[in-house]
Amino acid sequence: MRPTLPAAAALALTALSAAADPARPVTYHTLEVEGVPVFYREDGPADAPVLLLLHGFPSSSHMFRDLIPELADSFHIIAPDYPGFGQSGAPVRADFETLAQTMTALTEELGLTSYTLYMQDYGGPVGMRMAVQHPDRINGLIFQNATIHVEGWSPDVVAQFAPFWAERTPETEAPLRQILTAETTRWQYEHGSTRTERLSPDAWLSDQAGLDRPSNDAIQLDYLWSYQDNVASYPAWQDYLAAERPRTLIVWGKNDPFFTMNAVTGLQNLLPNAETRLYEAGHFALETHTPEIAASIREVMAR
Repeated sequence: MRPTLPAAAALALTALSAAADPARPVTYHTLEVEGVPVFYREDGPADAPVLLLLHGFPSSSHMFRDLIPELADSFHIIAPDYPGFGQSGAPVRADFETLAQTMTALTEELGLTSYTLYMQDYGGPVGMRMAVQHPDRINGLIFQNATIHVEGWSPDVVAQFAPFWAERTPETEAPLRQILTAETTRWQYEHGSTRTERLSPDAWLSDQAGLDRPSNDAIQLDYLWSYQDNVASYPAWQDYLAAERPRTLIVWGKNDPFFTMNAVTGLQNLLPNAETRLYEAGHFALETHTPEIAASIREVMAR
């Protein structure tokens, strides 16, 4: 039996979420995975193709609250919170290899043998590790503002990370600590958005509540330190895509301050048959373009 959140927490999450079909609402669960409580949202028929939604930083499965009901009639949807994010517990180790192992273990605990991966931001390195390690489980890939090319990074962001990765000291860590502040969290949602009236403050307030938990700053800095391992893995992930050519959809906010359109070009060069949909949006394009992105997923992944 899958354990669930306490009633009060489940009710609070329900208030922040939409359900297209009141007869089959989103459900909320917490499962112990390798010693860590992992929270996830679930919706859709149990016998439908599985869509695994992998969120970015500093968000959680909350970022998919509008997308899930849009697709729940066609997919069995699982949207987990990573350890250290959202409603999940603290990780044993805050690095991307462990994170990918935990997400793979979650799918195995749930009996999922094949799935399409939706990858945004951190979801890119998590999902690509899962795909490379178990290519037989991958039905398709959806990239949303997640790069696997060095050229896809904004030079301004690289300038912040490079000294930190070269030598981790309080001085080089300081710019990264700014990423954890409420001001920066809100900026990530607002920058590049052309539909500001659709931006819900619930998004950045929810994210910041997670970031501000005791000791969570250390966890997040460890993840940011570990991100350099993802960059080192880019060539292997590119080789996988070029060799396997999985069915791929690219949905992208064109005004992303972190990952540029060069990231899209890199994916298109590796996957000439990939479908690409571009939106006048920022890093969190789902906040303003959920209906369009959901329609693209239906069009490409339901074939």
